[in-house]
Amino acid sequence: MKKSLLIVFMTLLIVACTHTRKAEINVIPRPVEYALFDKVFKFDKNSKLSVEAPEECKKRLADYIATTALALTIADDATENTLHLKLIKSLEGVSSAEGYSITTDKNGVSIAATSEAGLFYGLQTVLQCIENEGGVPFGSITDEPRFAYRGMMLDVSRHFFDKEFVKKQIDALAYYKMNRLHLHLTDAAGWRIEIKKYPRLTQLGAWRDRPIWKDWWNNGRLYVEEDAENAHGGYFTQDDIREIVAYAAERHITIIPEIEMPAHSEEALTAYPEISCTHEPYKQADFCVGNEKTFEFLENVLSEVIELFPSEYIHIGGDEATKTSWPSCPLCQKRMKKEGLKDVDELQSYLIQRIERFVNSKGRQIIGWDEILDGGLAPNATVMSWRGTEGGLEAIASGHKAIMSPGTYCYFDQYQDAPQTQPEAIGGYLPLEKVYSYNPVPEELEQDKAKLLYGIQANLWAEYIPTPEHMERMIYPRILAIAEIGWSAQETREYESFRNRALTAVEHLKSKGYNPFNLAEEVGNRPSAKQDSQHLAKGKKATYAEGSPFYDGYAAGGDTALVDGKHGGWNNNDGVWQGFIKGGIDIVIDLEEKQQISFVGADFMQICNPWIFMPCEVTISASDDNSNFKELVKIEHKVVEDDSLSFKNFGWEGETEARYIRYEAKSDRKGGWLFTDEIVVK
Repeated sequence: MKKSLLIVFMTLLIVACTHTRKAEINVIPRPVEYALFDKVFKFDKNSKLSVEAPEECKKRLADYIATTALALTIADDATENTLHLKLIKSLEGVSSAEGYSITTDKNGVSIAATSEAGLFYGLQTVLQCIENEGGVPFGSITDEPRFAYRGMMLDVSRHFFDKEFVKKQIDALAYYKMNRLHLHLTDAAGWRIEIKKYPRLTQLGAWRDRPIWKDWWNNGRLYVEEDAENAHGGYFTQDDIREIVAYAAERHITIIPEIEMPAHSEEALTAYPEISCTHEPYKQADFCVGNEKTFEFLENVLSEVIELFPSEYIHIGGDEATKTSWPSCPLCQKRMKKEGLKDVDELQSYLIQRIERFVNSKGRQIIGWDEILDGGLAPNATVMSWRGTEGGLEAIASGHKAIMSPGTYCYFDQYQDAPQTQPEAIGGYLPLEKVYSYNPVPEELEQDKAKLLYGIQANLWAEYIPTPEHMERMIYPRILAIAEIGWSAQETREYESFRNRALTAVEHLKSKGYNPFNLAEEVGNRPSAKQDSQHLAKGKKATYAEGSPFYDGYAAGGDTALVDGKHGGWNNNDGVWQGFIKGGIDIVIDLEEKQQISFVGADFMQICNPWIFMPCEVTISASDDNSNFKELVKIEHKVVEDDSLSFKNFGWEGETEARYIRYEAKSDRKGGWLFTDEIVVK
């Protein structure tokens, strides 16, 4: 070891004397450590491949390289003009089996690793160097991932995407060192995996009467037979699944299947209504937990799924269960009484724990969305935390693994640029920079617990994504940020460097037939959000009337949020917009002294899908004593529902003198939200 290190050191010393040291490397994810120079080694038609590894490993690597731009001929005795891959027992400075080292000089490129996965990831770095820099820079790279789990979820239920599309995404994920692909295979919109024992799941449950999810959802949500003239949908045969799983494994990606339970199961309960609480199709979204036939069904389905997917984890969903039928269902109530369950949350936990025992008996583990914490977490479960990070931290505190996937940073169904410039999305605003800003390890996480934070995952729900081109636009380049977060050390990450590398990656993705968002033409955040607003109310005391509190989950800056000079962006969840759910806003601002006033106004946001609406009435008043208010204007507004994200200022212009300004806004939607960002006084 010492002799080989000396040789490397001397090589680098010689190179350093004759070549300029490079400060950056155009690779995603950014390697942990590198010492590189401007001279590069370029492969040519005479270059050879040498692999020191067991024969099966050697063949897999050679076969993969043959599919790339390198396409090298094997010559194990070659010592010059060579790509040399070598499996070794240990690698200095690397603790992960996925880590690797690269040394490059005039004789070629050498990759060393302790596992085939490590050699594969080293190879991706070499391929990116060739693509981005014309060759592999002289010098050395030592690299390993920050997290063991680096994943993406594709929703193939809401709109079906076939095996060729999935394999195409696997190629890109592997190129950027991602190692998990989670397939959301079942949901109301369609059951997407063949189950031999239950053919109606795909004969009926995989097909609907309208191709576009939104049209189907708003027009009866009907399923049709596979051979119907108006059938739209599809599913993976078991042979398709085997092909996808094998293809992914060759690229060191594990496919994790998700079979939703107990909710999001309308398609299964229409195909087999006897396992719903009412035994009627089109009536329920949740399985009947009191019915023993439910567990027979789920165990039979999972048995076939487990046979197809060799993954450690089987994802069982567990999110957003309505539980509305369980309190009135005789079988569910009987189950609760027999098991001593105090509420429907514990009934859900009963299902999750029972399914976990079954999955564990097959040598696998369950993973679920953070709602599986409700009513008590199953003993061996891993939690995927999507409603913020609290669920993940709760799981870790109790000794369970967690994967961070908070919607604020990891839900790619949101707009990635100014909404008016983008195809329809579910709402929100999640640009590349915000994705990249996420650090999955919260400051409050104790060091000894950090090892239970297993990794990070991006999720792409497909309600508003009907085509492969749209799906790829939503994935890329944002998944590259997740790749770097999951792999690179936190202290090495820097957005401007990443964005420059992502710009290059976008062009290469285009050249390979992908359809990424054109990052070079990014518009960016809402213009008013880009700078602070200076006005008379900024920094002044704001008092909320009793009965008009903001919602804690959308508090923004709390009592100072509407007078801090900050305007919200395209997303109500950006920490600037303040949310009100109880029907109205009533706030008084003390300007501290009587002043000449010419304008009072506030912006509101509307996006109807998450029930965020404009106010139906706004009243603006002024006072000298905070008791006797003079009405300046009352604005009545008819709220019109539409599919777009919109903003409107409700304000008054004129001339008056006042010390106190009162701003009232009312909602005509029971259960609807009002969101405003700043009350501007001039």
